[in-house]
Amino acid sequence: MGVDSLGYVGLNVSKPTEWANLLEGVFGMEARPREGSNAIDYRLDDHHHRFTLYPSKEDSVAVVGWEVTAEAKLEELVAELRGRQIEVIAGSQALCEERKVRKLYSFTCPMVGSNNEIYYGPLVSNTLFNPRRGISGYKTGSLGLGHIVFWVKDLAASVKFYQDIMGFNISDYIAWDVHDAVFLHCNPRHHTLALMKEGPGPAGGLMHIMVEANSIDDVGYAYDIVRDRGIPVMLDPGKHSNDHMQSFYLQTPSGFWIEYGFGGREIGPDWEIKTYDQPMLWGHRPLTV
Repeated sequence: MGVDSLGYVGLNVSKPTEWANLLEGVFGMEARPREGSNAIDYRLDDHHHRFTLYPSKEDSVAVVGWEVTAEAKLEELVAELRGRQIEVIAGSQALCEERKVRKLYSFTCPMVGSNNEIYYGPLVSNTLFNPRRGISGYKTGSLGLGHIVFWVKDLAASVKFYQDIMGFNISDYIAWDVHDAVFLHCNPRHHTLALMKEGPGPAGGLMHIMVEANSIDDVGYAYDIVRDRGIPVMLDPGKHSNDHMQSFYLQTPSGFWIEYGFGGREIGPDWEIKTYDQPMLWGHRPLTV
C-alpha cells in the first residue's frame, strides 16, 4: 500500500510570464497551453505534463499529485486515509480529464496543509518530448517527477503520517545548525519527499522541488543561463552528502527554490540508514548575483 512516485505539481503563480521564461528557457520544458483556460501544462518526459501553472494573485501550491501504479492499491490507500478520519473526495470526470489521468482522489494533507491528489493511469503521449533548448532530458519514468521538500510543524508526526499511511520509508537524516531534515523514499530514487522542521521556513511552506537531468552538462549549461539572466542563485553548484546529487538551487518567481541536479543515488537492498551532520560534501554555498 502507498504511493509509488511524485507524479505532478500544480502551482498558483503571480508572475506567469517569468515562470514561463524559467521553465522553458532554463529547464527546456515544453509548454502545452490549455484550450479555453489560462492554465499552462508543462511536459518534460513522455507524460502529458508534470507541471501546471495557474495564473493567480497569490503564489502557492495548487496541488501535489502522487501516482499509484494500480487501481486496487489506490482504493486501499483511500480506505486507509478514510479510516484515519481524513476526508477523501473522488475526482470528477472533468478533473480527471484536466489532470490527464484515469482516476483520482483528493484530500488535504493534515501535516503540510497542501491539496494532495492520489491517482493512477496517467496519459502518456505517443510523440517525443520536444525540449525548448538542447537538453538530454530528465530522469523520471518509474522514479517520478523528482522530489519535493516541505517545512512542517511536527516533524515526528509528519514522518509517521507519510510512513504509516502514504507508504514512504526513511532514507536517512541530516541534522546541522538549527536544521533537522528527514528524507523519505517510495521507489529507488533516494528521496521523493523530505520534511524539515519549521524555523528557517514556515510550517506548511514549500522549500524546494528537484528535477534531475540525464546529463551533468544539462545542469552546467542551465547554470550559465541562470547567471547570464540574473536569476537568483541560492546555492552554488555542489554535491550532497546523502544522495550525492550534483546540483545548484535557484529562486523561482514565487520565492521557493528549484534544485536542478544530476547523478543522485538510488536505494538498493543493502541500503543503510545514516545521519549526516551537514548536507553537502562540497559546494552548495549561498551565492548572490
